[in-house]
Order: sequence, then C-alpha cells, then structure tokens
Amino acid sequence: MGKCLHTKLDADIWPDGTATGPTGLSFAGVSAVELAARFGTPAYVLVEDDVRHRCRAYRDALADVEVAYAGKSLTCRSVLRWVAEEGLSLDVCSAGELAVARSVGFPADRILMHGNVKTPEDLKAAIAYAVPGQPAQTGVDRIVVDSLDEITQLGALARYPQRVLVRITPGVDAHTHKAITTGVDNQKFGFPLGAADEAVRAVLAQPSLRLAGLHCHIGSQVSSIAAYEEAARRMVTFMGAVRDEHGIVLRELDLGGGHVVPYLPGEPSFDLVGYAQRMRVAVNYTASVLRLPAPRLTVEPGRAVVARAGVTLYRVAAVKGSFVAVDGGMSDNMRVSLYDAKYRVRLAGREPDQSASSATPVGPASPVGPMRTVTVVGRHCEAGDVIATDVPLPADVHAGDLLAVPVTGAYHHSLASNYNQVCRPPVIGVRDGVARVLVRRETEEDLLARDVG
Repeated sequence: MGKCLHTKLDADIWPDGTATGPTGLSFAGVSAVELAARFGTPAYVLVEDDVRHRCRAYRDALADVEVAYAGKSLTCRSVLRWVAEEGLSLDVCSAGELAVARSVGFPADRILMHGNVKTPEDLKAAIAYAVPGQPAQTGVDRIVVDSLDEITQLGALARYPQRVLVRITPGVDAHTHKAITTGVDNQKFGFPLGAADEAVRAVLAQPSLRLAGLHCHIGSQVSSIAAYEEAARRMVTFMGAVRDEHGIVLRELDLGGGHVVPYLPGEPSFDLVGYAQRMRVAVNYTASVLRLPAPRLTVEPGRAVVARAGVTLYRVAAVKGSFVAVDGGMSDNMRVSLYDAKYRVRLAGREPDQSASSATPVGPASPVGPMRTVTVVGRHCEAGDVIATDVPLPADVHAGDLLAVPVTGAYHHSLASNYNQVCRPPVIGVRDGVARVLVRRETEEDLLARDVG
C-alpha cells in the first residue's frame, strides 16, 4: 500500500490491493475517482481477488470440511460463480436465492437450504431445483428443518427421500449483539436441546424424509473459539443420544458460521487456523468417547468471505457543523440502525489540505493533515440515518468530496431498500485494473415498473 498524508490504511479492514496516493484511494488498480466518475455514487465496490482469497483460506484451513458460503450475506450471480469456482458449497434461505444459484448453474449437490421460516414456495423450489445440462438431480442436497410444522409440510411435499438436517439451539451464548445471537433458548431459530428429540422423531415418521444429521448456528460476529467448541461438544453428545434412542448413527454435523470480522482498526480478527484445529479436536474427541464415527463437518462463512472485499463510495452533499451528509445512507447500509454497527470513513478522492484549520488537531508530531471529529449522516428522513459517529476526517472536508467506507461487502447490498424511493446502488467488481458492473444501479423506471396502480 502506498503512502498517504491521511491516516494510515489498516490492512485488516481494507480489501487486498487497496493503495493510496496523491489522487486518493484505489482498489485492485482502479482509482476511487474513476469508479465514482464512471458509475456514480453511492456505489458498492467489490474486490474479486479478496473474495477468492478468503474462499481459499477456508479451503486450506478446513481441507477435510465442507465450506458452504452463506449466500444471505451477498447474493449476486458473479459472487456465486466465484465461490463455486473456488470449490465452496452454498447455503440459501429462499426461492429467490435459489433462482440466482440456478441462473449460474450452481450444482444441486452442493446446496443447502435453511432459514427459520420457509414458505411452501421456498420448499417447492428447493425440492424442484435442477440445473439444465448438469447430471440429473432433482432437489437441493439438504434442507435444514426448523419447526415441527415445517417437517410436516416438507414431508407432504417431498417426492423422494429428501435429506434433512435438524437445526438445534445448543444453549451456548456467543456474547454478541442480541439481534445476532442465535445459539441460546427463547429465540426464533431451531429446536432447544430439550425439544430436539421430538423433532428427530417427527422427521423419522416422514417416509419422504431422510435424517442426515444436525445443524446449529450460535450467532454472528463470534470471536470466541471456546463457544464453538462447546456447541460442537453438545451437538455430538446429542448425536450419541439419537443413536441410543433410535439406533441411528448421524453422519453429518453443520456448525454454522458467524466468524468475527473486524470493522474498525484494532478489533479482533478470526483465528481460522486455530478454529480448524480446535474444532477437529472437540468433535473427534467427543465422538470417540461416545464411540461414534466422527461426523462429516460443514461450516457456513458468509460475512467472513465477502465483508472485507467491499467498500462503499459516497459523495459529500453538505457539511453542517460536525455533520457530514452524503448521498446515501440507511437505504444502502441498514446495519448501523439494526445493530449499532461501527464503521471507519475515509477521504477517498484526494489528499487533505495540510494548511486547513482543525477543530480537533491531531498534534504537532502527527504525519497526517489537520483532522476533526465528525458524524457522517445519510440523506434519509430519519434521525437514525447515520453511517458513522465520532470519525476523524480532514478539517477541509467539503461538498463534492468522495468518501469511502470499508468492510461493506456483507449485508449491505442484501439489506438495501428503497426508502424515500431512493434507487439502490450498483455493485462494481474490480480486478487487475478493470472495473465492471456486477449489479446495475436501480433506476426510477425500475421503481415505477413495479407500481402498477
């Protein structure tokens, strides 16, 4: 990475291939200024090599484990092609995500469907999934069942022995934000351990279903490997109970994802190598004590694959005191409102003016230009429409400046909305000095096309 008068780039939160220079930031050899000029703002920029690098890191660390990309973090055709080419499986939650997978020929035998509520349309799409020109297989490989009603509905719809996993809440608190904690009781996901045997019996009672194994997911932004170990031990222990009660040896265990990603400098990164080693020990040891064969493992990283690969570009529309207002906001980044997420914001299109006055000086020994602390806000009619609070920006930031927000590859495009009838941004892929549109910018004609009134 090149030198910059602005604050130093932190490699943990910027994509591979990010560089700085007198004209600002560049990504994979394409300048932010060029990207904004060609594609407008706001725009999501996605560095392809960073996504592929993350896929390979998971495959290398977990060579004997199925790695299934959690598509809900970012589903578009190009990303699904990339993860397919890198050998990953795919986790989907809806008929819509399946439609995107089908459009790129994602193999049926590498797809899992789960989600706490699957509509009949979702289940029908999963059962009927097929890719023209590929070896004949009807239906996704596995469906993760989440309720007794769903088991009954799927049993009635399935036309052949559909392989299923039962989602279990293992009672492990991952100590993350309450909105993304899913491993404890009294929330909407899965069966508590105390009720899980009822779910197993319900699956076994359906002739059209085949119980393949178990699934759990303890939450998102989880940094504690010990929490994953405890969940794994509890799940394998329950597999032993299923064998003892029903005489069935379950061969598959899906441990979910949720691996922590740093959004700010200094935040913890996920110890993937340590996770891989400790999970194998926890699973294999518990299985050996119970005299079970070690199950085939699946993990489901989503955010950890695409988050750091993404950067959002905004144009400053106005500066009002300590507020810097941009041309996007909660319609392209809901995570601040949903989870009180924190972000770093950086001047992207030029170097700061070192002679500018500063309300909050950095200090005489600082190598950066004068800075001040601001709140970056969006364009929407909500007081909560905030992108980042208490962020240092150059004192001379002004209307027309280009800003970049890193770590926006996951749950930004996926959660984008049309609040205030604002059109959703494009997704621009960059690689080897070339930029191309992956998802085009939404237009007002798109909005009106759906409004048939």
